[in-house]
Amino acid sequence: MVEKAEVDIRDAEIIAPNFKKRLSGVTSTIIQLVPVQRARGQKVAALGPGLPETLPHIRFRDLFALWSPPRGRRRRVWHARRNLEMLPAILMRDVLRMPIKIAFTSASQRRHTGWTKWLISKMDAVIATSGKTSAYLTVPNTVILHGIDTARFCPAENKTEAKAALGLDPHQKYAGCFGRVRHQKGTDLFVDTMIRLLPDRPGWSAIVAGRATGPHVEFENGLKAKVEAAGLADRIIFVGEHTNIQDWYKPVDLFVAPQRWEGFGLTPLEAMATGVPVVATDVGAFSELLVTGENETGIIIKPDTLDDMVFASAALMDDDTRRDAASRNALRHAQSNFSILNEVEALGKVYEDLLSRP
Repeated sequence: MVEKAEVDIRDAEIIAPNFKKRLSGVTSTIIQLVPVQRARGQKVAALGPGLPETLPHIRFRDLFALWSPPRGRRRRVWHARRNLEMLPAILMRDVLRMPIKIAFTSASQRRHTGWTKWLISKMDAVIATSGKTSAYLTVPNTVILHGIDTARFCPAENKTEAKAALGLDPHQKYAGCFGRVRHQKGTDLFVDTMIRLLPDRPGWSAIVAGRATGPHVEFENGLKAKVEAAGLADRIIFVGEHTNIQDWYKPVDLFVAPQRWEGFGLTPLEAMATGVPVVATDVGAFSELLVTGENETGIIIKPDTLDDMVFASAALMDDDTRRDAASRNALRHAQSNFSILNEVEALGKVYEDLLSRP
């Protein structure tokens, strides 16, 4: 039986709402952050559907208690990450006069609609997940890059054994592409790249990990048919979605992030923390995550350019010395700069400022 992790509303200083049932990057962020935040002394509680019951949370009926501040504080912080989480907070603060301050995290890299701009203008603090995102905001903001759990995402002690444990050929090298399978994510670009490269590289195979949902199922079926027609069904494998995704990074020797569009994108960080060099398109925060040139952790290419992806992937696949150096650099870079503890500490400063304001 799963034990519910309900939090006494009187002890909840920061509320992290999640108002969408469907799993998304926002949901994943909340699931990863809240336990670490609480372990670091931040009194955070999640709220909403689509979250595991083991995550520290409050219930919707607890919102009636928001007129009373938490123990030892004059107010709470409501940390929204979507429009539909900003609006009710504005109503609670400005109409119902509940003692809350509202923080909003923006990951969008496009011009906001008038409605979104208005909502953002009502925030007490605004956080951008990257420098690119910050450039699209018209209000003062703090850039806080996402971090990852570097204890969970870490290199295999023995890569050969890691491959065998997942039923992979321990004698093959693997290129990987992880995430939702759909056109936006560029899964087809990765597949087309591997179809070009693998016939001349018998020591390499490829892994596509992730789920296709709804209308994207046909997209995935089309990719599988293309792989079959190329005679590579045994070397470009679709493994679906896994809760132990950290284990699937460990056998990978090269990671490709082929997205056409992305808000932030954690997969390159997860790969680098596992000691895997990355080829990534210049979308989301990827250019702010990777190091190119000296101390290279990977290669950045233009989005939606198959030839560039083929060239960059081949450059790392064919040069063991360069790839091994990039692997070491990637591990060091991720551990030094993108631990989830860094993100939690930066968020804590924003919260404390809001909680302490006169």
